[in-house]
Amino acid sequence: MCLNVVRRSGGKMPNSGNEVVQDHRILSEWSMAGPDNQSEPIQLPIDMRFNDGHRLSITVYSVLMVISSIGNITVLVLLIKRRLRGPSRIDIMLMHLAIADLLVTFLMMPMEIGWAYTVSWKAGDALCRIMAFFRTFGLYLSSFVLVCISVDRYFAVLKPLKLSDNRGRMMILGAWLSSCICSTPQAIIFHLEQHPNVTWYEQCVTYNFFSNEMHYIIYSVMGMVFMYALPLIIIIFCYASIYIEIYRKSKKVITERFRRSNDDVLGRAKRRTLKMTITIVIVFIVCWTPFYVMSIWYWLDHETALKVDQRIQKGLFLFACTNSCMNPIVYGAYNIRRKGDKLNTTINNRRTSLAKRIESRNSSGSLPPSTNNVRRTICMRYD
Repeated sequence: MCLNVVRRSGGKMPNSGNEVVQDHRILSEWSMAGPDNQSEPIQLPIDMRFNDGHRLSITVYSVLMVISSIGNITVLVLLIKRRLRGPSRIDIMLMHLAIADLLVTFLMMPMEIGWAYTVSWKAGDALCRIMAFFRTFGLYLSSFVLVCISVDRYFAVLKPLKLSDNRGRMMILGAWLSSCICSTPQAIIFHLEQHPNVTWYEQCVTYNFFSNEMHYIIYSVMGMVFMYALPLIIIIFCYASIYIEIYRKSKKVITERFRRSNDDVLGRAKRRTLKMTITIVIVFIVCWTPFYVMSIWYWLDHETALKVDQRIQKGLFLFACTNSCMNPIVYGAYNIRRKGDKLNTTINNRRTSLAKRIESRNSSGSLPPSTNNVRRTICMRYD
């Protein structure tokens, strides 16, 4: 998959799996460091030594880790408290989304920080394979939970009679199992390799696993399909269907002159939840699309893709990782609005109740005509 792109440049091993393109210049540099040139000191290529790119990665990952941990832990605590008062399917799914983001935060990000600091891999073959598994597990889980949320909203709007808590639990279970299955090849493909000429330099790579370039491309494309393309297709279908259904029903609602206030409040709550989930999906698309566009560019025309600065490639993956920070921000924004809506609803209900009592007394003659203006005063005070 794109997170594990292999640099197949005549024997070069990447110091990280996030880069998208190769650097064929390393082949000549390694050739110069071969047995016939052992009399001269071996100078490792710049990306195999600690450099500014590694400093940038450490700094950005550290900031993302702090923001994501605070945000997702806060959201998780809030959702657990709400679940104790009365669980809902969407809250449970948002809990699992927060858990997926925390897996990325506390498993993938620290690994990336440590790897960028050491440059080479210092933890042995077993941890190399374990790291490779968890490096993608949280990302797969986040994508699949977003699919679960979209499908749940689809059934809630279009097929409410078929919606059940059991269906929601099965979808979440399927998301976890699918993430585990999709991440398992990582532990098989990634392994520890030594530099062919500098034996003390070891790296966790996919190098020498694929017999030819086409096998590698197929594996990378399949990773992109399951983590990004297929979830995106399902998500777009679900929300497009929801939009069409809401638009169709809205025409009938417009023809009605009167609607009960309770029904209106329920409608606002549904719209708020729908807007929140759509926003989370849009954030997912915005964060990950640039990275995958770069990956596709490499597969189609790697010669021109080679010219892209490595810092840009690292930046694209770092930008994609901000998705784990954005989800709790989106949820928090809508949760604050939800509290404000509850306050406004309480005020509106009290205003309506008081206005009805005044109007009832006025119509029965128990109050003087001048009290007809009281309702206007009440509305002006609370609007």
